Amino acid sequence: LCCCEYVDRRGRRNHLAACCCDCEELDDGCDRWLTCKSMPPGALERIADTIADRLRVPWFSGAVKINVSLVPPLVLLPVFLHVAALHFLLGLIILTSLPVVVLWYYYLTHRRKERTLFFLSLGLFSLGYMYYVFLREVVPRGHVEHSQVVTLTCGLILMLAALSRAKKDPGYLPIPAGNEKPSHQGLHNKSIRGSSSGLHGISGAASSRAVNGEAKGYCRMSAEQPAGVKKDWCTKCQLVRPARAGHCRLCGRCVRRLDHHCVWINSCVGEQNHQAFILALSFFMLTSVYGITLTLHTICRGRSLFVALFYCPGAYSDYSSALSFTCVWYCAIVTAGMGYILLIQLLNISYNVTEREARLALRDNTGRRLLGGLVIDTGQYNRGLLCNWGHFLSLGASPPQRSAEDIV
Repeated sequence: LCCCEYVDRRGRRNHLAACCCDCEELDDGCDRWLTCKSMPPGALERIADTIADRLRVPWFSGAVKINVSLVPPLVLLPVFLHVAALHFLLGLIILTSLPVVVLWYYYLTHRRKERTLFFLSLGLFSLGYMYYVFLREVVPRGHVEHSQVVTLTCGLILMLAALSRAKKDPGYLPIPAGNEKPSHQGLHNKSIRGSSSGLHGISGAASSRAVNGEAKGYCRMSAEQPAGVKKDWCTKCQLVRPARAGHCRLCGRCVRRLDHHCVWINSCVGEQNHQAFILALSFFMLTSVYGITLTLHTICRGRSLFVALFYCPGAYSDYSSALSFTCVWYCAIVTAGMGYILLIQLLNISYNVTEREARLALRDNTGRRLLGGLVIDTGQYNRGLLCNWGHFLSLGASPPQRSAEDIV
């Protein structure tokens, strides 16, 4: 293939120059629209698939397909922020509607069980664009020292490094070969509650054995696994998974000590990357609050941080200050959302419960709501604050031991 050629979704060799030719789905849709006929079921999905397949850029070994979900943040975010900087009312309308649109898109993709790069693209581009506005509009005013710029840059680099680590393997369980499907019918019928979704409730107390993800040396628990804690059978992956593992319906894989599927990193959060996920959130919070503080002290001098955020006379006196103030409010909204996620994560770690376990406990009415409903204590793995944090800090320190019944 030359740099402008590609193999389309139907297996045929095609060229970028012919991207607007022979689109039967689009032609049929236009004909029906002109003749006022209704579209057949699935027509819009087929048109969208065709457009997504032909949206490519030239590359050395053939044209590479561009993920459509990457494009909207790159185009719409700068446009919205610049329009919001024109007037206070425009900023109020746009900054209020942006979270609503993002939440609507999240529930739309979550209901359809679709993976999307939209949120990862929005997060990374927001970081880059906020840093660009800070260097272009705030630093030239002369009120920010070079050491402060270096500190902000280092925080951004550390956050991206932690995010890169969080994007790696969350602890996927190996998928058995297709011709070697395990046979555990007796175990499945007697002691394991199977379901088509692969999500099962876990009852009983936790053990300190490595199969449950517990680390020795932090707390003393029974060396033998209690009878109430059972391993699950995943009908999707066709394997027996250890306790606290779960099946992600978006990734299609079982993850050891599954917490949740995070759309902001487009990956699961599990045993191997949970620490990096918390670290990335913490670095983001520190860097974002520091950047907001530097910007507000520059454009609203002489006022405290909280007062300047809500009352900053002269912020819309010139376009540069208005854009900086708009970006500050955008960062504040994003920081508040991420701060809530970090708070829930820290509370869950303190009670040694995962998001998945809390959701199942709410469904089965087996957990206790604590701290006004911010955390759900299942009572299964909670061994005290210090022991719970010791267990979390030891996640992924050593490969879990496997017993004979774990081998599939």
